[in-house]
Amino acid sequence: MRTAVQGSATAGRKGFRRHRAATLTATALAASLVLTACGSGGPGDEDGKAGGELEVWVYQDASTKVQEAVVKRFNEKSDVKAKLVPVPGESYQDKMRSAMGTPNAPDIFFNWGGGSISNFVEKDMLVDLTPELEKDTAFKESFIPAILDEGKVNDKYYGIPMRGMQPVMLFYNKNVFEKADAQPPKTWDDVLKLVDTFKEEGVTPFALAGTDAWTELMWVEYLLDRIGGAEVFNKIRSGDSEAWGDPAVLKTAETIRDLVDKGAFGNNFQSVNYTSDGAPTLFAKGKAAMHLMGSWEYSNQQSNQPEFAENGLGWTTFPPLPDGKGDPKNVVGNPTNYWSVNSKLKGEQREAAIEFLKTAADEAYVTDLVENGEVPATSDAQDKLAKHPAPEFAGDVYDLALNAPSYTLSWDQALPAQQATPMLTNIQKLFNKQLSPEEFVEAMKAVK
Repeated sequence: MRTAVQGSATAGRKGFRRHRAATLTATALAASLVLTACGSGGPGDEDGKAGGELEVWVYQDASTKVQEAVVKRFNEKSDVKAKLVPVPGESYQDKMRSAMGTPNAPDIFFNWGGGSISNFVEKDMLVDLTPELEKDTAFKESFIPAILDEGKVNDKYYGIPMRGMQPVMLFYNKNVFEKADAQPPKTWDDVLKLVDTFKEEGVTPFALAGTDAWTELMWVEYLLDRIGGAEVFNKIRSGDSEAWGDPAVLKTAETIRDLVDKGAFGNNFQSVNYTSDGAPTLFAKGKAAMHLMGSWEYSNQQSNQPEFAENGLGWTTFPPLPDGKGDPKNVVGNPTNYWSVNSKLKGEQREAAIEFLKTAADEAYVTDLVENGEVPATSDAQDKLAKHPAPEFAGDVYDLALNAPSYTLSWDQALPAQQATPMLTNIQKLFNKQLSPEEFVEAMKAVK
């Protein structure tokens, strides 16, 4: 049985699962955007959709009912009507990319921000929302700043938060910790001591699904943040490939190699998967003590291992490293999902589209998100979390995001496809000892 909490996490979890596959076709699709953009009628003209309607695309999952409800409320007040188009999750990315720039393009559409829309921004296909946010400061202040900022491309806003937050967190098995008389780590020294402690107990310190490179990426993301600060990856994301040569990147790669050599992930992590619930099951069954994973791990365990989720699942933050420059309150992961607007919209349609985006800050919408098991990205949602199916966990997720000086979008979503795919390959090679730390740095500097 799917729970409400699980449904809210599906887009984030599947976004990680299939992102690598999606990026394989993204470069070719991006090229097609140039061709299809030339001479296309665009939405709202005689070759496209009716001028009095907004076509709104959303990733289809258990959370779609929240968007169905807001469309109904919007249409009761607006002369320009919105039509929700749920797109099956497994084909969403490809369909979105291939449609943009054609008469069949959506007017408003769900996305992951960052690299998922950067090609559209480059081709001037999206509305720059910065002027509207500057004009309507109450609307801008409705969202947690670090989350809203991840809807930026080139320092301009192109996305408005519209679903729940999904930070990467360090989960731990309370039962395994109790048996070993251990406490969750607060420092990096604690982490290293716990590796030895659990190896002596015959337990793998950290579950890791090594067949899915995006799970290894989470370690690289947090380590680089804690060692060098969020600004290192921000330089990389801005197009400075030489920033891969920052000393913090080498230190990150060396730390990964040290963890692998110490047996932190066990001896068989290369054959463990996430998509078939391999790593989560090892963790829930006490074969592994900890699991670095997105917040959807809670709902995943609640669905597949409900007794463990209720009584044995604990969570904490990723610890700081000695002499690290990064703020230990920084967060990585999927900040949320975003609404963006097609730049082909003009006049009344564009105005209506902007008004539709503003419904993401409405109290009714936020309440619907919470009751559906999501943790909204709005700045005033804390009081509403008592109605969440898992209020304690939701409150911790919310506080984590609210207090984060920086919330970095998962790198395989933040970078363009032509960089994300080789990056994931190189990270997997680093973990598998097919690249030394130095070779990893050189390989990444060569990615353009």
